[in-house]
Amino acid sequence: MFGALHTIRKGRGLASIAEVLIPAGGRRARDIARELDLPLDKIEGVFINAIVYDIDHLILPGDRVAFIPTGVPGPHRFMLGVHQAGQAKKNNV
Repeated sequence: MFGALHTIRKGRGLASIAEVLIPAGGRRARDIARELDLPLDKIEGVFINAIVYDIDHLILPGDRVAFIPTGVPGPHRFMLGVHQAGQAKKNNV
């Protein structure tokens, strides 16, 4: 977890790194965030194996995942792909 999400977890006395078991059919990032007690309104995207996706993307066993908080500054949004992930979600791509 990055930024504010890292801070939220640490403030609750929880680790900012967690290992979650994923079934063979996968799980949505949104469901994993809920399990980790992350505030969904503070998540803008998800890094999955170094690529940015929206929060409804399917996570498969073995994937490396990091939740991206809202508020990533302008230029970084484009460089990291956060803006594009948000646009894809809006356009149902």
